[in-house]
Parts: sequence; structure tokens; C-alpha cells
Amino acid sequence: MGGNASNQYPAYRQLGVAVLRERAQGARERLTACNLCPHRCGVNRLEGELGICRAGEWALVSDYGPHFGEEAPLVGRGGSGTIFFAYCNMKCVFCQNCEISWGGAGEKVSTEGLAEIMLGLQRRGCENINLVTPTHFVPPILAALAEACDNGLHLPLVYNCGGYEAMETLALLDGVVDIYMPDFKYNSGEIAGMYSGASDYPDRVKEAIQEMYRQVGDLVVNERGVAIRGLLVRHLVLPQDLAGTAEIMAFLAEEISPQTFVNVMDQYYPAYRAHRYPPLNRRTTREEIRKAMAAARRHGLRIYRD
Repeated sequence: MGGNASNQYPAYRQLGVAVLRERAQGARERLTACNLCPHRCGVNRLEGELGICRAGEWALVSDYGPHFGEEAPLVGRGGSGTIFFAYCNMKCVFCQNCEISWGGAGEKVSTEGLAEIMLGLQRRGCENINLVTPTHFVPPILAALAEACDNGLHLPLVYNCGGYEAMETLALLDGVVDIYMPDFKYNSGEIAGMYSGASDYPDRVKEAIQEMYRQVGDLVVNERGVAIRGLLVRHLVLPQDLAGTAEIMAFLAEEISPQTFVNVMDQYYPAYRAHRYPPLNRRTTREEIRKAMAAARRHGLRIYRD
């Protein structure tokens, strides 16, 4: 991490409102045969058809507000301005937010309503706008961002996702997102298919993270230690090394950057349907966490720990 760019506008302000509106319209057109994520369901969401994620035309927001439990470079003094979106394009059997991701708990918001949420978080002193599980709602997010930008939004934009991204969607976000924060869940397609319904996940997440890094580079913080641009990767350690942690760390160091900022997370517990899928029916052990951390250190990555 390094650098000082605190006086620079966020990426989307440099891009401009007119271009944001063009991107939003282009994204919306893709809802007629939805291909926003690698599932490429092909359903017409504008006509009420539902694909794997179950999302419709409008964004569903389950919660929003300053969040102080994110990584320190996102929290700063004012907290990360999180907006939690309902539903998800992955179907993780151990999801700790299953009421939101599987159940779709949330309220439909208009373009103006979502823009006002963003502006309200800025007024409350948040350090950034943190879009949590945003992939399936990129079209309304872009429309709302254009509206908010036109009304003075100037906080860095965080794209906080599961890592299962389509390259065409990331192209729409080029020059829009300041900080990408993807999960890197699995290195095995068999495991990804079994536990998250996405057997092509390893290939898709690798190409997605490469594109994210191309767009924003290594994590950069301002003089207060708050992130303003760059890539931050999250990796949840799973029981019995189901995630393939060592291989993931090697990829990040060798194919992305040895300066990659990675949060090796040790908070796995068996949630939702995990009790049906041994060894996911137990917590990770201290030894499993130790080995995961050793793998990250061995590759020289910038490791974050709470």
C-alpha cells in the first residue's frame, strides 16, 4: 500500500455523469436476456422473468449504514458506507447471510431512492460507498450513481462481491469503481460446484481479479490510512482446506501482484445448510488457520488481520 491521492476525485467523477448514464442504459438493456454474471441465465428481467439469482428489474436493499466491522482501510473514522443488496449470484450452502442472499430479504428502491441512500451515507461522514453483493444489480446501481454524482457524491466506490463476475459487466465498471473487494472462495471447480453452484468459479474469479487489478492496481491509501483506490481480496479459510488456500495465495502473488492486499479470514462457522455437508459442519481449527496464514506469508502478500 502507498501513495497519496486524497485530492483526486473518485473514478466515476472523472468519467462524468453523461458516461455513467450511458453505461447504466447499456447495462439495463442486458436485462432483457440477462447475462450480467457467468450464469448467463438469458431471462428477461424487465418482464418479470427470474434467473438463478432471483433478482428482478429493481434493486432490493436489505440494509445500509456506516459499518465499522470492515477492514481498517475501509473504515477510517467515519465507517464504511455499506449498502447490502438482497439475493446473490452464488448459492453457497454455508452462507452466513442466507436470509438476504437466498431469501431476498430487502425493500425495492427506485433510482432516486438508491441515489439518496448514497448521498445520505456521505452526509453521515462515511469514508466510501460500499456496495455489498452488487453484481446482479449493476444496472440500477449505475443509474443511481449517475444521479448521486450529479448531486455531489464524491466518495470512493467499493465493489464488494463474491468474485463470480462476467468480463462484460466488469467492462461497464471500468473507470467507475475505485476499490474492488472480491472474495476468492475456491481453487477447485468440483468444490465450487458442490458448495456454491458454480463449477466454473475458479476460472471466472481468476480472470475477474486479473481485470480488476488491471483497472485499479494495488491498494492505495491516503494520509489517514484510508483506502482510495485498488484491489483488496478476501479469502475465507474452510475446513479441511476445501478452498485450496495455498494455490489461491500462489495465484495472487504470481499472477496478480506480490503487493496484493489479502484478508485471510478465520471466522468460518457452519451456517444455513452446512450441517448437511461434512466437513463444512464444523468450524475451522487453529491448525488449519495457521497453515492458511503460513501460505499467505510464504508468498509475501500483504496480509490483513483484525
